[in-house]
Amino acid sequence: MGDLIKLLRAGLPAEAVLTDPDVIRVYAKDMASFCDAGTAAAVVLPRTVEHVQHVMRTATALRVPVVPQGARTGLSGAANATDGCVLLSLVKMDRIIEINPVDRIAVVEPGVVNAVLSRAVAAQGLYYPPDPSSWEQCTIGGNIGTASGGLCCVKYGVTAEYVLGLDVVLADGRLLTTGRRTAKGVAGYDLTRLFVGSEGSLGVVVRAVLALKPAPPEQLALAAEFPSVAAACEAVCEIMARGHAPSLLELMDRTSVQAVNALGNMGLPESTAALLLAAFDTPDPAADLAAVAELCTAAGATEVVPADSAAESDLLLQARRMTLPALEALRSATMIDDVCVPRSALAAMLDGTAAIAAKHGLLIGVCAHAGDGNTHPVVCFDPADADESRRARESFDEIMALGLELGGTITGEHGVGVLKKDWLARELGPVALELQRSLKQVFDPLGLLNPGKLF
Repeated sequence: MGDLIKLLRAGLPAEAVLTDPDVIRVYAKDMASFCDAGTAAAVVLPRTVEHVQHVMRTATALRVPVVPQGARTGLSGAANATDGCVLLSLVKMDRIIEINPVDRIAVVEPGVVNAVLSRAVAAQGLYYPPDPSSWEQCTIGGNIGTASGGLCCVKYGVTAEYVLGLDVVLADGRLLTTGRRTAKGVAGYDLTRLFVGSEGSLGVVVRAVLALKPAPPEQLALAAEFPSVAAACEAVCEIMARGHAPSLLELMDRTSVQAVNALGNMGLPESTAALLLAAFDTPDPAADLAAVAELCTAAGATEVVPADSAAESDLLLQARRMTLPALEALRSATMIDDVCVPRSALAAMLDGTAAIAAKHGLLIGVCAHAGDGNTHPVVCFDPADADESRRARESFDEIMALGLELGGTITGEHGVGVLKKDWLARELGPVALELQRSLKQVFDPLGLLNPGKLF
């Protein structure tokens, strides 16, 4: 360890290498429960590409593992330390290098916070759509690492669709440039997409070229109350089948609604079995909302309340963004699942999750990006209670199994990390798993980058 710290400091500013045990413990984990974390040798906070290259060259020379990190808001343990590793935190590389309204691109470093970028491009009449619930804290590098989504995905898609090019420091310190700045480009294999969602296991992203869109009109939202989850999901299916393009289509179950009211006194209808939030940013959002309101009523909605203004719409969306912290406030720990199913299977997914909660005697609240079938069952439990912790883990696994049975995937936007790596093997199958491990070997032959994650 002494050689490692000495060599790191030889090419880095003194303040960039942290070895205080208390500081190292702070950086050791992301926000996932049930994910082990080791004891790192050091935390490194680079500010330049050359700093990152020095870290990777040092790590390769000494055969030391490196765990790249963003803001550690992840929910799968992908940023957790392994014993003896260097925790490579990219949060100090936080420059917006360029915003180009003609080419509609932004060039950024990985430590740029999602909300900071969104506001910066909005000031120039542009829009960066991916908006994870943690957008005020999470970084673009972390979003790229886990292929993050957000509330707007139903219309605008996920992070992968906005990453045009990357600069990546490889395990041996070489700098790789992938992709392009142009609107089109098909030269060679799409290495850019390969890195998106790779959770820092293939290289360290140090710069990204991101696609932007023109700023849309202000959106208007509505809230629809339903007497059952099945009725709400029927409305979702009708909305999509009729060709509507909402900018947001979110669902909250009764447990989530009650939790949000308890935390934020939001005044949501606690008697509802499911609350559906829909929004449009079209030229005539009121007309679109009226059409959706009719579909909700036909599906069995007991009340449909459209917002009169953008401010009222923002309040509804604020309630949805509060769901996770509200559920976390109910118990001292949560496990947040991230199962995505076909929209047609959404009702079966939610009803099945409710049955799993009843079977295990647990509180499980569900919020969902209903428009794309991405559900977030949140298992609430007391980690000091061994039996309750066991039941929480079993229910979490049963929810993932249910998702696969319904033709879905174990993760729509949170990634695999430590939490779901056993399930990744089940979803991929032996042939795909072998090929993915082979790709890892090509980019990281010594297995130094984020070991123990994914596979």
